[in-house]
Amino acid sequence: MKDNTPLQEIAGRKNFGPNHTLVTTPQPCVMIATWDKDKNPDVMMAAWAGQYDYKQIVISLSKHKTTENLELTKAFTVSFADERTVKESDYFGIVSGSKVPDKVAKAGFTVTPSPNVDAPIINEYPLTLECKVVSFADGCLIGEVVNMSADPSILDAEGKVDLGLLKPIVFDASGVCYRALGDVVGKAWGAGKEIGGE
Repeated sequence: MKDNTPLQEIAGRKNFGPNHTLVTTPQPCVMIATWDKDKNPDVMMAAWAGQYDYKQIVISLSKHKTTENLELTKAFTVSFADERTVKESDYFGIVSGSKVPDKVAKAGFTVTPSPNVDAPIINEYPLTLECKVVSFADGCLIGEVVNMSADPSILDAEGKVDLGLLKPIVFDASGVCYRALGDVVGKAWGAGKEIGGE
């Protein structure tokens, strides 16, 4: 379709066009933690993130303090905002560490240095991925996850991470709000067997 071609209506649907806020489904509220040059912890929220490979994640980032820190340390941690930390997590997303270097402490949060990468672990987030920078170009950060650690409070009886206990939040671009992850509605690689399959 050429740029000047008018959009065609789709029966039974409403067209929003290309200039509307893109809704790609709710996105995880990932919290990226890094050290600055003075070893002050910095945390920012990012919503454009996902799993890139079996042991890699990808995050879209524009230039700011976190990207400067990433270039310096080549490491970061990723945690996930949850229902208990909505206020603090949103604060980390709207306040720059360049203007408020002690924003982690100001939010009432504490850190532990990661023993595996040169980055801080934010103690108040119960699930953390420790990552090394694989590449960072054109605003696309790819990180290799070298360890995942979880607080026992979010583990099920088998010792696996239970998102029902973590209660992560996601960013809803359409409503410009945060939503809690919902209930289990089906078994992966199982629900479709009612229709057929091997």
